[in-house]
Amino acid sequence: MTTADIPESGPEDDLQQGLFSHLLELRTRLLKSLAALVLVLLALVPFANRLYSQLAAPLVARLPEGAHLIATGVTSPFITPLKLAFYLALFISMPVILYQLWAFVSPGLYKHEKRLARPLLVAAMALFYLGCAFAYFLVLPAAFRFLVAVTPSGVEMMTDISQYLDFVMLMFFAFGLCFEVPVAVVVLAAVGVVDLDKLRSGRRYAIVGAFGVAAVITPPDITSMLMLGVPMCLLYEVGVLAVRWLIPPRSPEPDAS
Repeated sequence: MTTADIPESGPEDDLQQGLFSHLLELRTRLLKSLAALVLVLLALVPFANRLYSQLAAPLVARLPEGAHLIATGVTSPFITPLKLAFYLALFISMPVILYQLWAFVSPGLYKHEKRLARPLLVAAMALFYLGCAFAYFLVLPAAFRFLVAVTPSGVEMMTDISQYLDFVMLMFFAFGLCFEVPVAVVVLAAVGVVDLDKLRSGRRYAIVGAFGVAAVITPPDITSMLMLGVPMCLLYEVGVLAVRWLIPPRSPEPDAS
C-alpha cells in the first residue's frame, strides 16, 4: 500500500476529533471538581452536628428562655446536619470548581477577554463569600431579634431545624447574589449594554431597584432592608468606578453618510 492509498482526514474528521478531545477534557474537569467536593464533604461529615449548632447560634442566642429549635421530621436530626455539611462542602470547594471551569473555557478566549475575566471571576467569588458573611454576622441577628420581639403573646417560638436551614441558605444565596452588583455592572459595560454616562445618570433607578430588591428578599423589618439596600447602593458605585478603570470608552462609530 502506498501513501496515496491512505485516506486523508477531512474537515469533518478533524471536527469530530476536536469535539471528542473537548468532551474528554470536560469529563476530566468535572471529575476533578467532584473529587474536591467529595473530599471536603467527607472531612466535614464528622463535625456536621457541631456545624449546625454554630449555624443556629444567631437564632438560639435570641430565643426566649426555655425556647429551642425542634425537629418535626423523623429523620431531620440526621439528614439536616448532613445537608448543611454538603452546602458547606460546596461552598468551600467552589474555588476549585471555578478554577476547573476556567481552565476549560480559557483556551477559547482572546487575550483581552482573559485579562478582564480573571479579576471578574476572583471578584465574583470574593463578593459572594462577603455577602454570605454579611448575612450571617449582621443581618440574621438583627432579623431574628425583630422576629422574636414581634412574636405574639402566648405564642412560643420553636423553629424546625430543617426550615431554619432552608431559610438561612436562602438568605446566604440571596445576599451572595446581591453582592455581585459590581461584577454585573462591569459585565454589562463590557458587552456594550451600558456605558459610564448611562451608569452615572441611572443612579436614582439603581437606588430604587436596590431597596425594592431588599424589601422582597429580607425579613419584614426596616433594619434588614436597610442593611441590604445601602450596601447594594455602595456596591453599585464600586461597579461604576470599576467600569471607569477597566473598560475603555468606546469610540463613536463613523457616520455612514
